Amino acid sequence: MKQTRLIMGMPITMEVVDATATQGDIDNVFSYFISVDETFSTYKSTSEISKINNGELLPAQYSEDMKTILSLSEQTKEATDGYFDIQLRNGAYDPSGIVKGWAILNAANMMKSRGFRDFYVDAGGDIQVAGHKDGNPWKVGIRNPFNRSENVKILSLIDAGVATSGTAIRGQHIYDPYNRDEPLLEVMSITVIGPDVYEADRFATAAFAMGKRGIQFIENLAGFEGYMIDANAMATYTSGFERYVVHK
Repeated sequence: MKQTRLIMGMPITMEVVDATATQGDIDNVFSYFISVDETFSTYKSTSEISKINNGELLPAQYSEDMKTILSLSEQTKEATDGYFDIQLRNGAYDPSGIVKGWAILNAANMMKSRGFRDFYVDAGGDIQVAGHKDGNPWKVGIRNPFNRSENVKILSLIDAGVATSGTAIRGQHIYDPYNRDEPLLEVMSITVIGPDVYEADRFATAAFAMGKRGIQFIENLAGFEGYMIDANAMATYTSGFERYVVHK
């Protein structure tokens, strides 16, 4: 069973191999993503994050999910030497760099709690895979940022997360907190493989903000691998990345 719906301004795809999966199981996960969007969308004036940014809510009124995301964002800021920062120059918060991976992982855990073992959840190209597809590892493509119809690498993954940060789709939406006025032009994309998509997503965002130094940051993270494509279409990858690559 495989379905795609447009939520949070992007395609979200689920595929469940387990034969016992029902439409209700799929609907439950999509409903969860809708609730995340209603809470964290900076584009919706009715969302909780918009109300916080507009000064309509006090910290004591924040939801548990909001408190969780703000806490995780602060932890990530510390873990990345400040390169991950959800607070904008005007003091407003934009937690989109951490919410997506967190939500995908939560959705995957919802599926696991229902007894499913073989599935994947993909939100805007950030993916959590669980188990296998027809007895084999899941195959995940890394898109060419210069030609979105082409995959530059195919990855073979079991129970892992993969996330890509870059400017090919959304333009200059990530910034270097230490040079906020300078567009990030050195790197086109950086893909990170991690133990889960939440971890991969938050560190991919931070690594992209670091420019070309980002791939070295991933190299030094235990349990993570990365693949960077710079503005000259040159690829640089971490020392353990190749073990995930499907060689034709």
